[in-house]
Amino acid sequence: MLDLNYIRQNVAEVKAALVKLNTEAPIEEILQLDQQRRDLLKEVEALRQERNVGSKAIGKLMAEGKKAEAETQKQHMTDLGDKISQLSEMLRQIETDLEDKLLYVPNMPAPGVPEGADDSHNVEIRRWGEPRQFDFKPLPHWELGEKLDIIDFERGVKMSGTRFYLFKGLGASLHRALINWFLDVAVNEHGYTEIYPPFMVRQQAMVKAAHLPKFRDNMYYDTEEDYWFIGTAEVPLTNVFADEILEASQLPIRYVAHTPCFRREKMSAGRDVRGIKRVHQFEKVEMYHYTLPEESYAHLNEIVGNAERLCQMLGLPYRVVEICTGDLGFAAAKKFDLEVWVPGENGQGEWMEISSCSNVTDFQARRANLRFRREKGAKPEYLHTLNGSGLPPGRLMIAVLENYQQADGSVIIPEVLRPYLGGRTEIKK
Repeated sequence: MLDLNYIRQNVAEVKAALVKLNTEAPIEEILQLDQQRRDLLKEVEALRQERNVGSKAIGKLMAEGKKAEAETQKQHMTDLGDKISQLSEMLRQIETDLEDKLLYVPNMPAPGVPEGADDSHNVEIRRWGEPRQFDFKPLPHWELGEKLDIIDFERGVKMSGTRFYLFKGLGASLHRALINWFLDVAVNEHGYTEIYPPFMVRQQAMVKAAHLPKFRDNMYYDTEEDYWFIGTAEVPLTNVFADEILEASQLPIRYVAHTPCFRREKMSAGRDVRGIKRVHQFEKVEMYHYTLPEESYAHLNEIVGNAERLCQMLGLPYRVVEICTGDLGFAAAKKFDLEVWVPGENGQGEWMEISSCSNVTDFQARRANLRFRREKGAKPEYLHTLNGSGLPPGRLMIAVLENYQQADGSVIIPEVLRPYLGGRTEIKK
């Protein structure tokens, strides 16, 4: 959530940023409601002051024996109280409307974020590795998975409909191996604390993580119990310290969590309908940092570096892309994507996103009331939060299968994963 004072004092700047972000927000309505709120506050405070003075006068009138005047004054105080109650109710409604409108205002892009209308204006920063040159035509993962009998699309669709599938045999084992390896590297080598969070949360937790109300149509919801199914571990991890004040000495905090993720994928209708790239249910290992404000951009680089190292250890060619304003999303001030090369997609290969790493600055912290004190007795400040995929095993399954496929239809298992698969070196039918 943006600071209302910031919006009020930087109206032109905020409106210009919305244009760059290729989005809209009710800024004029916010300013009008804010003005109404401030006017009402002044009126209510003036009436309360008048009531305080009048109430003291009643005692004086009674002491002087001016009973009739005292009764008149009492009636006036009653009328004032009724008016104060009416205006206070109006004020509460305006404040509720104002808060609701503020929830639709995105974070502001950080200085230096490349400008552009859509993902075609994202900027490649660097690459690692060279795409493999095949002496045969590489197959897409959906063909490999079926030929190896490790992915069953037909039965997944039979049970649950489109964009569902089954991993079976070594497919399920490889998926689990990726998850366990991601977590082990994060905890044992990158210094994260593992968290096992709830996969369903209350509505307010979604609001605090900046997923509601903006992305309501892309979420699954249980109306009976008022549970929202998470689309990423970022949601519960944002809420771990909601409404708490940490000490500066506790920061930074680095959490990692493996969770299922549920998304309707309404926004991607017609895109990536084959295979396991864009589905309603998937899993992800998420990195999440709580930091001092002045250290958050260093932590963004750290998160990106951690995701890169996983790709390097798997031997997968990738590139790092800085996201432009028009593709930045709702909460991020600055974002980098990692895109891995998958040779079997679209008949000619493509770069596929496998990690988004974002500095959200104090945007989620304001919504979740996440604060810290620099020293004892100091005024609480909003901390900064960051998140990044580390990594999604489903998409990494695509990359491993397609990059490590052999001419005979088998797939070599990356060396780092072999201990998690009983020493097995390949997948073959």
